[in-house]
Amino acid sequence: MSQLFSPVTFGPLTLSNRIVIAPMCQYSSTDGLASDWHRQHLGMLAQSGAGLLILEATAVLPEGRISYADLGLWDDATEAALTDVIASVKRWSPMPVGVQLAHAGRKASSARPWDGGGPLPPTDPNGWTVKAPSALPFTANGPTPEALDEAGIDAVVEAFAVAAKRAERAGLDLIELHAAHGYLLHQFLSPLSNKRQDEYGGSLENRMRLLIRVFDAVRAAVSDRISVGVRISASDWVDGGWDIEQSTTLAQILDLCGCQFLHVSSGGLDARQKIALEPGYQVPFAAAIKAAKVRMPVIAVGLITDPAQAESILRHNHADAVALARGILYEPRWPWHAAAALGDSITPAPQYLRCEPREARGVFTAPSA
Repeated sequence: MSQLFSPVTFGPLTLSNRIVIAPMCQYSSTDGLASDWHRQHLGMLAQSGAGLLILEATAVLPEGRISYADLGLWDDATEAALTDVIASVKRWSPMPVGVQLAHAGRKASSARPWDGGGPLPPTDPNGWTVKAPSALPFTANGPTPEALDEAGIDAVVEAFAVAAKRAERAGLDLIELHAAHGYLLHQFLSPLSNKRQDEYGGSLENRMRLLIRVFDAVRAAVSDRISVGVRISASDWVDGGWDIEQSTTLAQILDLCGCQFLHVSSGGLDARQKIALEPGYQVPFAAAIKAAKVRMPVIAVGLITDPAQAESILRHNHADAVALARGILYEPRWPWHAAAALGDSITPAPQYLRCEPREARGVFTAPSA
């Protein structure tokens, strides 16, 4: 058996293989509600053969959305809409489904990507006042955020915990806390965006405080059947910013807190970032954190496109699982083709068994009765 198609355990959750579908924003909600788009989009991905599907960044507060069209989980209406979609997806697929809970902070109130993606001022019909650790805009022409006060921070922590409870009731199996890509929890971590003078700013211990509080609150809010982990940006790719050394310290602390997986990405916090894109360009970050001997599984992500590449990452112990995002949108049957390429097998929905090609006989295993 290949490493890619061997099982892996994220706390209480065992995945049939080590392919994770990473969260990808769809910008297709009205008032935070999951829509028919989500039903068909997630249904497609749930038939891919991956080991885990994680829903897009899902805002815990309306003002925490990246755009006005983002998915949310902050009230009974958003919970009911998501519950309905998840039930529909799970009716036809055994794949575990998780959600990425998020707050966009100073990167909130933006247009949809295909509408330019730029910041929208509070005066725009689709805009609002954004919050952040400090009154520093993300871009020079962007709105200056309001710095969260102590009550505002407490409200954010509570919102994550309440959204986690809603996620469990909605039938989800896993929660990923979004502390990457320049959003609120990452903004508190990085000295480039966090200039606070209180217990949430300055030292590394202080800058990590909010994320640790949120993790502890979410872990306490859900039952033991829910896997809880974190996604981080391991580097800001800017001198003087968040980096792999700080990320490794954070990983070790999260590990001690009972974190059940760490999803290692990078960037997104500062427009000055300089990233040399190449296949697997973020894998060294995951490998460095693995080398720090954390107990929790580590997920590598970023331009992992070839089955042999994915297998090599796992065999060299650079990560415990690999995540695909845009690549699996382009090729939603990537796990099927990976199984064929690696001489392994995969179990599709029975409705699809007849499409097994002659040249790949044996790649399909019939589902158990």
